[in-house]
Amino acid sequence: MEEILEDYRLMLLIRRFEENVLDLFSKGRLKGTIHTCIGQEAIPVAICRLLKQEDWIMSTHRGHGHCIAKGGDIKRLMAEIYGKRSGYCGGRGGSQHIHDFDIGFLGANGITGGGIPIALGAAFSSKYQKNGKVVVCFIGDGAVNQGTFHESLNMAAIWKLPLIIVCENNQYAMYTQTNKTMPTKTISERVSAYSMKGERVDGNDIYAIREVAAKAIEGARENKGPAFIEAVTYRFCGHSGRDKCLYRSREEEEEWKYKCPVTLQRERVLKSGIDHSIPDQIDREVEEQIKESIKFAEQDLPPSMDGLERDMFEYKGETLS
Repeated sequence: MEEILEDYRLMLLIRRFEENVLDLFSKGRLKGTIHTCIGQEAIPVAICRLLKQEDWIMSTHRGHGHCIAKGGDIKRLMAEIYGKRSGYCGGRGGSQHIHDFDIGFLGANGITGGGIPIALGAAFSSKYQKNGKVVVCFIGDGAVNQGTFHESLNMAAIWKLPLIIVCENNQYAMYTQTNKTMPTKTISERVSAYSMKGERVDGNDIYAIREVAAKAIEGARENKGPAFIEAVTYRFCGHSGRDKCLYRSREEEEEWKYKCPVTLQRERVLKSGIDHSIPDQIDREVEEQIKESIKFAEQDLPPSMDGLERDMFEYKGETLS
């Protein structure tokens, strides 16, 4: 019972965080650009709750949900998006450069497919040091046509690295449908070229994802090599904050909203026989958490000009050479 409630709480927290960030951006209270994962919440929650804190994950430009699911602090996350001093990167990185090594979050990455070689390196490090860490690299469907994807899968397969690639196939690479950018019917079948088994799963069903991911993680820990998961989902929002989604139909959007992962999870909670007041209480608690994170970020100070080069050439006070 606790598991189903925690899954719902985390998924709802990601959903409300993203909705509020998008609203703040539309009102001009946030600078830069914003990429939200509204509609994709089941994937990071399903997988990250299987991992140990010391396991690594690598994210994308759409990484707020990954950070939250891995145990990120939403106040620090919101502060970074606001460009404030208490943010994960001191307010200098913004939405696409979140990271927290203490919780095993290697970071978001603004380059399509840019995080895959980093995750590959982390997986190689894990095997070399024999520390038992598993590395999960989240990517979008657009990344599977990048050279970094194919080069990294090839090396991961040769060296049997503890790397799991999770493709969040939300149907569109920016504004282009996935099926128009590749010759195969599915993404998962492409990895057979590297002697990897590709699993395709309903990306809106948290427990279907978790079942597949659990086997992949177990295999990685047992030195059986890399795995690939294609989680088929849909982003309810546009590619970025200013995208009006003129390239897809309203009928398509409505069809996918019937498969909303947060709604499906709430229905599971209610059908489990639990007191209906409990999910309502979770709803209120999440709303309060979001309000507190926004208040925290808005009251925080902007980055100081003093020490502008700090963290560029130093890490935790140690000079990088």
